[in-house]
Amino acid sequence: MSAARLFVMGFAALSLAACATVPPPQPAAAANPGPPASAFTKAGPLMGEEAKQLTRLLGTPRLDIREATMRKLQFANGRCVLDAYLYPPSPGKEPVVTHIDARSPAGVNIDPASCAAALQAR
Repeated sequence: MSAARLFVMGFAALSLAACATVPPPQPAAAANPGPPASAFTKAGPLMGEEAKQLTRLLGTPRLDIREATMRKLQFANGRCVLDAYLYPPSPGKEPVVTHIDARSPAGVNIDPASCAAALQAR
């Protein structure tokens, strides 16, 4: 065999061997869920309540939006709109209210406690 032919065959073998050493792609790591919702809970009306209790207090929600670890319930009655954000206090626990926003039907921010009271009065 000629030296050139041996060189080409050796180069081809090395090229194929180099391809075989590439590691397979690793699956993406699961996203870090972050701190528990209880780390962000503030004092205020409806804080810490579960969805069932909110429904008993405020009636049937106008919106019920669920995502991976969050649930948003929206209540309205013509006088105000209240959005309640629920997160599980720890993995595997029932989500509870950790934040609420309240506004008039025109979109002006109002006191969440007064909106909750207006919704309870129905």
